[in-house]
Amino acid sequence: MSYKVSLQTFEGPFDLLVYLIENAQMSIYDIKITEITRQYMEYIENMKSMDVTVATEFMVLAATLIDIKSRMLLPRTADNGGAYIDEDPRSELVERLLEYKKYKKGADILKEREGVMSLVYEKPQEDISAYLEEPDEYLALDIRQFASAFELFLRKKKKEEDVRAHYTRIEREKATIESRMSYIKNRFKSAFSHGLKRLSLKELIPNRKDKYDVVVTFISVLQLMRDKYLDAEQKSTYGEISIIPGEREIENEQ
Repeated sequence: MSYKVSLQTFEGPFDLLVYLIENAQMSIYDIKITEITRQYMEYIENMKSMDVTVATEFMVLAATLIDIKSRMLLPRTADNGGAYIDEDPRSELVERLLEYKKYKKGADILKEREGVMSLVYEKPQEDISAYLEEPDEYLALDIRQFASAFELFLRKKKKEEDVRAHYTRIEREKATIESRMSYIKNRFKSAFSHGLKRLSLKELIPNRKDKYDVVVTFISVLQLMRDKYLDAEQKSTYGEISIIPGEREIENEQ
């Protein structure tokens, strides 16, 4: 039972032969039979433990190469003008190689197209005759009804623009962590000037109803604690969080 196997990057004897010729940078029309045959036979030696049917395919081409090599060693007959009368022993092999490369290239193109088309999905044709047979419908509106509908459209459009502008303005006004850290430092400088040495976390949140403000303030306090500008105290679980000065002085901060 014969079957096709792929040997490394070579799918058959001609695939290997083309590789050897191209790797040696030879012209396919002027194959150095002795060198190519030697390399080919070296590869055959590594195939002895492979499948018999596959090895036979390679051995057939090996025999062909040896036959061509032998005929190349024989003297060739030339006419009076110096041109060879008998045919080059390599010509038949060259034709087979050219034909193989042509079909190999065609197979590669088909494989590439298969890969492209495998990503294409087509929608089956649907019957839309029911829609084509119905006449067009026209709205029966007088000028006042049309003006009223258009006015309603403009009001809705303006309302959408106002809502969008409102949210855009709020987004721009949201504080960054850097600006909130600066705000907290200024609050403590003001507290120090009035003799206060601690502030509650709630006092540092400009808008307690805004979750974004609460989160930004909490993260900013943690960052200032990490930088040793502030410290925190909490006497009981879920109790009031007091913020006090840390090791580094805030008063000298610009």
